[in-house]
Amino acid sequence: MISIIIPTFNNLEYLRLCINSLKKNSHFKNEILVHVNEGNDGTIEFIKQEKIKFTHSPINDGLCKGCNRVSKLSTYDYILYAHDDMYFLPNWDFLLMEEVKSINTNKFYLSSIMINGDPKLSGHLNFHAGDTVENFNEKYLLENYQNLNHDDFQGSTWAPHLIHKDLWNKVGGFSEEFSPGMGSDPDLNMKLWKSGVRIFKCLGKSKVYHFGSITIHKNQKSFFKKNHGSLANKIFLLKWGISIKFFKKHYLKSHLFNNENLNEPKKDLIYYIDLIKDKFSYYYYKIFSSIRSK
Repeated sequence: MISIIIPTFNNLEYLRLCINSLKKNSHFKNEILVHVNEGNDGTIEFIKQEKIKFTHSPINDGLCKGCNRVSKLSTYDYILYAHDDMYFLPNWDFLLMEEVKSINTNKFYLSSIMINGDPKLSGHLNFHAGDTVENFNEKYLLENYQNLNHDDFQGSTWAPHLIHKDLWNKVGGFSEEFSPGMGSDPDLNMKLWKSGVRIFKCLGKSKVYHFGSITIHKNQKSFFKKNHGSLANKIFLLKWGISIKFFKKHYLKSHLFNNENLNEPKKDLIYYIDLIKDKFSYYYYKIFSSIRSK
């Protein structure tokens, strides 16, 4: 039914919990595909024991390269990208596939809503059943998650996201210039937009518990963690001519709670004010990059 691709980086205990939740709480018999970066913590031995198909790189290639590589093992029509520090809640996949049936097109980008498990952060749904695998209270979460309600909304929580494999292959998966990963999700959305996709939607009833992108930030230097968000936005801006913020606001309309398909941006005064700001930044970066290269 669904090929679930998971990049991991020496994160065995979270990956174990993630995979256990997929086996325990999925409605369909999906396939799990893992890309292992390094894997010197016993990850490969665990995956082999679980008879899960995987790819491996001896160094940390990041999630973009890892996802693109392991996605080639997919045998199903739908690809779902997930973090290895997510716990999938019951019937997450049934709810997504029911939405797919109602859409009647392969041009879509759907995501499950994330329940934020880190008390220091805030998200669409906040419920603290532990912020590490060590203090995770699975029983408490399963007893209470259905009481957490949120409307469907435009845009996405980025991961976990579901798209048709033909669409994934058409746009080339994740763009590897965004490695190790930050900025790759909105870039994928832009590539899908350019391919004619107008259904970008997060389902409030399909839920996962998220510990906080541990693999993406793991073992990175503090300077890199602090600055990679602005670097990702710079790459996106130079590539597409607009910022991630502009794309989310004027294209994906991520602030709206409705089920209508998206259309081309409304080019009003606010649109042009925001666009001018982005173009100023774009040409600043272009000129600055040109000077530095000389």
